[in-house]
Amino acid sequence: MQIDPTASQSEPRVATGVPGLDEILGGGLTRDRIYLIEGTPGSGKTTLALQFLLKGRELGESGLYITLSETETELRAAAASHGWSLDGIDLFELVSEEGLDPDSEQSVLHPSDVELGETTRGVMRQVEETKPLRVVFDSLSEMRLLAQNPLRHRRQILALKHFFATRKCTVLLLDDMTAEDGDLQLHSIAHGVISLQRTPQEYGAQRRRLEVVKMRGVKYRGGFHDFELDTGGVTVFERLVAAHHHADFTHEVVSTGTPGLDALVGGGLSRGTNTLISGPSGVGKTTTAVRCALAALERGEKVAYYLFDEGLPTLLTRSRSLGMDLQPFLDNGQLTIRAIDPAELSPGEFAFHVRGAVEQVGAKTIVIDSLNAYLQAMPGQKFLLLQMHELLTYLNQQGVVTLLILGQHGFIGEVRSDIDLSYLSDSILLFRFFEAAGAIRTAISAVKSRTTEHEKTIREIRLTHDGIEVGEALTDFQGVMSGLPSYEGKVPMLGQGDEPRAHG
Repeated sequence: MQIDPTASQSEPRVATGVPGLDEILGGGLTRDRIYLIEGTPGSGKTTLALQFLLKGRELGESGLYITLSETETELRAAAASHGWSLDGIDLFELVSEEGLDPDSEQSVLHPSDVELGETTRGVMRQVEETKPLRVVFDSLSEMRLLAQNPLRHRRQILALKHFFATRKCTVLLLDDMTAEDGDLQLHSIAHGVISLQRTPQEYGAQRRRLEVVKMRGVKYRGGFHDFELDTGGVTVFERLVAAHHHADFTHEVVSTGTPGLDALVGGGLSRGTNTLISGPSGVGKTTTAVRCALAALERGEKVAYYLFDEGLPTLLTRSRSLGMDLQPFLDNGQLTIRAIDPAELSPGEFAFHVRGAVEQVGAKTIVIDSLNAYLQAMPGQKFLLLQMHELLTYLNQQGVVTLLILGQHGFIGEVRSDIDLSYLSDSILLFRFFEAAGAIRTAISAVKSRTTEHEKTIREIRLTHDGIEVGEALTDFQGVMSGLPSYEGKVPMLGQGDEPRAHG
């Protein structure tokens, strides 16, 4: 957070009309000031500005949109694409068809001198006539071209600033950043600067993020915040800072729904902790997570399941075939399953949805399946670890039981993963395939628990029509360290007594 200690925090604020932005600004913009909204073409400046004026109309405040770059028809069409009407908002075009009339040309003065002066006078005249409380000026790049040099441009902007300061206007100046690199003239003039950035991806939807570069006298949330530009306007997803979110909860251990698994992890899963379920593909990670989630649902709790890897019908069908029918809990609202395409969802939006599930819906168990796909939504591995650290710390402080699924490469031999989240995890369940009596079976072990005294043993786990079954502790494994474990002990395998015997 940034703050100017010389300014007052009690000045009246203006709501921006952009979901999430007022929270980042600590309540909105300071009234009767000039703000710079900068961003490359297509980053969402015009849409944000229209939301600002529409919010003013909603509050009974007059608004004026002054445009040098777009026609009134284009603005109304842009608003209509979001389902908005601009009735009640004054639209003023500074460039008209008269500029194409040969009779309007003159040769005594340089054309830019005349046009710049006329433009400035046109702005002032329109403000005097309509007396708006909110003004949008689109865009400064046109003024920059008319001024032809930075000094004249700065003087014109200063003149407009002083003019607006005496007219009780809150002004947004839009700039498409066509100035030479390093030109921060406008930053020093404006009371606040909000930068919009658009980042094309090699695959999937382009990513957009917002940064409050400067805001005098306002305690705001610094850093980058993801935002979405879609039908309905701009929505900003405030960057999650776990330190600002604490909740009181009862520290207790809850059952996984499987007695053998409870014994393995030291009695169950502790509230306010996260458990990493790691292993190769097909080993039973998702099924184990579903069993734990179902146990929470049966206790009457609410659960949020974020599904990155497979479709919702596949998950429901597979769970039902294993005796874990999730449909009734979906129908009564206890369970929320959100199938996510990581190519379309930004990390900030994902954290926003998780916060909503916890704070608004009241979810006490969160499942993220899987982190491998979530990794693809991030611009780099270090950002994944930083964002996951904030998210997991937040969930722990809210008393949530979090289950994280991490797929590993390979089935036998050296099994590895793309990322190492072991240091962020409170508990780790490790799954492995092993060989016994000529068959491939699955082993599970608890390798870490910060809150309970877990077993140091290896148990067999198998999928049944009643969910999962965890057997007794196995001994006499061979080749565990080499990555090719085989079992030669005397403890019977799960289901051996159910197998038909051959008759001689």
